[in-house]
Amino acid sequence: MTSVLDRFLAYVGYDTQSDEASTTYPSTDKQLVLLRDLAAELRELGIADATADEFGYVTATIPPTTRKSGVPTIGFIAHVDTSPEMPGANVRPIVHRQYDGRDLVLPDLSDGSPTVLRLADNPELADQMGHDIVTASGATLLGADNKAGVAEIVTAAAYLVAHPDIPHGTIRIAFTPDEEVGRGTLHFDVATFGADCAYTIDGGNRGEIEVESFSADAITVTFHGVNTHPGYAKGRMVNAIKVAASFIERLPRGTLSPETTDGYDGFVHPYVVRASVERTSVRLLVRDFVTAGLNEKRAMI
Repeated sequence: MTSVLDRFLAYVGYDTQSDEASTTYPSTDKQLVLLRDLAAELRELGIADATADEFGYVTATIPPTTRKSGVPTIGFIAHVDTSPEMPGANVRPIVHRQYDGRDLVLPDLSDGSPTVLRLADNPELADQMGHDIVTASGATLLGADNKAGVAEIVTAAAYLVAHPDIPHGTIRIAFTPDEEVGRGTLHFDVATFGADCAYTIDGGNRGEIEVESFSADAITVTFHGVNTHPGYAKGRMVNAIKVAASFIERLPRGTLSPETTDGYDGFVHPYVVRASVERTSVRLLVRDFVTAGLNEKRAMI
């Protein structure tokens, strides 16, 4: 049986980067390559109804093996896309065997100096002593978010199909595109999926279950300037970069930022700036646990 690690290493070889500027769904065609291959893999495992629909959503059903009535239908969901903020092509995964606290070296960086993950800087690595750790090579995302979840679900499905003696109710599986750009459920049909409850396998440490999440907005603020030749700019030029810089400077620093908040605190996070004298745009993430908090932050911006 194919291991979860083997599947994961295969899946990260697919470039599935999403694109927040795209108006198509999914936002990139390359996501469909993995999604369709996943549907085919599930069918090869014996899950006959595995399909990828027109939007790329893969759904599949593992029939129940229990004779009990009233057993709830459970769903397992993962997304295949990777963040547009970092390269997702030509991923070179490195398997660091039997971690013992040593430095983890990621050799591929454009400036020639490797990234080194040290236990002193990343104390959570102590929980992985004796385990294998997979990293990227330093120049790209690894794609564990969320191809690790995809690999876990497919491997669990393979095991359950191969062991029908394990009693369980109906299990539904879904793989989705475009989660990283906030549109993962745009066309997802919850009623047709038909799960009484579902788990998104997209977490951190083993054993953690998250039962709530924040509400989220993305906001783009665009500043329009007036560009002229610098030699004749007095009284004419309006530099959109400087205006945008003033806007960013006025955003809260000691509060309402990711680096200063935790728990149920919301935040405003500028994360992309595209700048020229004539036109500068600032992309912001806005997060809160109540809708009223989102409205307050939008009003502040």
